[in-house]
Amino acid sequence: MTVFDAYIPKIAEYVENMRATGRQISVFSAPSSPQELKDGLPIKVGPGSNSGIILREDTYMELGNPEAGSCAIMLFTDRPQLIKDGAITIIGPDIKDSGGKSLPFGQVVIIGGTGLDDNEHEALKHTGFIGDQIQGYMVRSYTQSIWSRVSKDAAEKGFSLETLGRALMALYKSGDSKIHAMETIFVTSGKDDIKLLDEIAMQVQKITKELVMQTWKIRGYDIDCASDCSSCSDKPVCDDIREVLKEKKMDYDK
Repeated sequence: MTVFDAYIPKIAEYVENMRATGRQISVFSAPSSPQELKDGLPIKVGPGSNSGIILREDTYMELGNPEAGSCAIMLFTDRPQLIKDGAITIIGPDIKDSGGKSLPFGQVVIIGGTGLDDNEHEALKHTGFIGDQIQGYMVRSYTQSIWSRVSKDAAEKGFSLETLGRALMALYKSGDSKIHAMETIFVTSGKDDIKLLDEIAMQVQKITKELVMQTWKIRGYDIDCASDCSSCSDKPVCDDIREVLKEKKMDYDK
């Protein structure tokens, strides 16, 4: 197991809550292999596919402008059976219905592979920096939030959130042979829905921060936390991570 396993059901519960409240939801099923994921896409995917900055006058629509709100989550597990491989879930309007608009944007990427462990976090995060690899799609900023643009040319060719999901899957899977399954979820339905997703994102961010610190401690680098553990609200999270990492270290020492 990885420290993120407990959050995969939380994402599934979030989607079901959105469904129960009547949100517009579309679900697509994509193929598994990187090449099949690219086949039939209306745009190019891979290094150098995007020619550069998408200027405002060339922009069809924006996703995750700071005023609209955004959230990005990346989870991974060594139990790919927890993931619906190829599933692309869209909550809210798609790109073709949003010309000239600036929509709130939530992006959830869930990755599974039997060889993945907690030490993979930085490598997987780096893989997610798509740069110039999706034609007609530019990410202006990407940390815990994500702000991006879709070009008019890409929209005319049929670029959609399904396209984006397939492109991300192709890039991740071609970039790391350990990835056996991947699922993506996009949320454009409203700022309040992004805020609910961001509550999960903040928990994941705390885990990520503690994971990095504890991993370096195992390697012999003691990074002190400024908080008093006895009074810190994140102590249960830290305790869970320490226990998982301790088990990992025992496995490594065998």
